[in-house]
Amino acid sequence: MNLFDVVSEDIKKAMLARDKVKLEALRGVKKEFLEAKTAPGANGELTDEVATKILVKMVKQRKESAQIYADNGRQELAETELAQAKAIEEYLPKQLTEEELEAELKAIIAETGAQGPKEMGKVMGVASKRLAGRAEGKAISAKVKELLN
Repeated sequence: MNLFDVVSEDIKKAMLARDKVKLEALRGVKKEFLEAKTAPGANGELTDEVATKILVKMVKQRKESAQIYADNGRQELAETELAQAKAIEEYLPKQLTEEELEAELKAIIAETGAQGPKEMGKVMGVASKRLAGRAEGKAISAKVKELLN
């Protein structure tokens, strides 16, 4: 079963369980999935790879919103955003640990033959595609910079 179908089924489960936070988060996810399916050039299909990218983007948006709310003293809104982010994260692949990320990046650096900070773009291109959904872009970038220096 693809991510779209899993989310659709879990919306029904959240409705039955009366889990308002998860229901709201999953409805937002389904909306984004439907928009991606009907976008020009999508042919009515939504691959799990594209769906994962959408989920990563949505989690990042929720976390950024929560930070803004927290900075402005609106803790209740920040908590809601973080709860929705957590609900969406359940559908993402398992996140890499610091050690796993470093090992993956060392392999990519060896594979690309990058020698210094000037070749960071070459490594980031491969790493971003290969580690999509399993590690945040900021974490990848920081670790690549550290390893190339």
